[in-house]
Amino acid sequence: MPKTKKLFRSKKDRFLAGICAGIGEYLEVDPTIVRVVFVLLTLITGIFPGLIFYFILWVIIPEE
Repeated sequence: MPKTKKLFRSKKDRFLAGICAGIGEYLEVDPTIVRVVFVLLTLITGIFPGLIFYFILWVIIPEE
C-alpha cells in the first residue's frame, strides 16, 4: 500500500510559520522556490490578500 503524503507546516526549515517550507516538502521542490513564488504573487496581487491567505494557511495547516 503506497504511503499517503500529508501537508504539514515545517518545524525545521521555517522563517515565520513554516508554511512555504511545508508546501515545498509536500510538492518535493525547494522551499526557496515556493517562498519566491509566494512573495511575487503577493506583490502582484497586492500585499493584503497574500497576507490574509498566509494567515489562513497558518491556521488550517497543522504543525509537523
